[in-house]
Amino acid sequence: MRTEREKMLAGELYDALDPELVAARARVRDLCQQLNATRDADEALRRDLCQQIFGVGGDTVWMQPPFFCDYGSNIELGERVYFNFNCVVLDVCRVRIGSFTLFGPAVQILTPLHPFNAALRRVQEFGKPIEIGSDVWVGGGALILPGVTIGSRTVIGAGSVVTRDVPDGVLAAGNPCRVIRPISDDERHSYGSAP
Repeated sequence: MRTEREKMLAGELYDALDPELVAARARVRDLCQQLNATRDADEALRRDLCQQIFGVGGDTVWMQPPFFCDYGSNIELGERVYFNFNCVVLDVCRVRIGSFTLFGPAVQILTPLHPFNAALRRVQEFGKPIEIGSDVWVGGGALILPGVTIGSRTVIGAGSVVTRDVPDGVLAAGNPCRVIRPISDDERHSYGSAP
């Protein structure tokens, strides 16, 4: 018989009140609370806490607390991912983020979903994984919703609500987020402005 954690990671209905899952959330929330209480001078402590929080990539992540997540162990980071202040990653399913990706303040990455059936919603939930490529820039306050893939070298405008996949190398923005235009060769080799 599959565990609730196995069902959760597979995107199937699961019981979020399963004791193993409750304990895992409590563990990472304690770690996040410790991280969020650190000062900038506490670099070694922050690095240690990030290595305990993230499944992969805690050794190079660049973090501006506060930061919040559900499990942490389901978050896989490439090299030097940057989270600005007040980011949230609800990782009931895998969240994979490529190298050198930047998140502005208050970005939310949300994998959980809840059934439309109210009686079922009282006892179970499910999720869909999120994948974000390398060299992505996500502007402040953006929401990235369950099941979305964002391609490498893409820019997501501030405040966008990303409800569907976004390809490589484009500027996308809005609610719902949509492709505005490709990023030109000139822009790839020059400074840009805020998304």
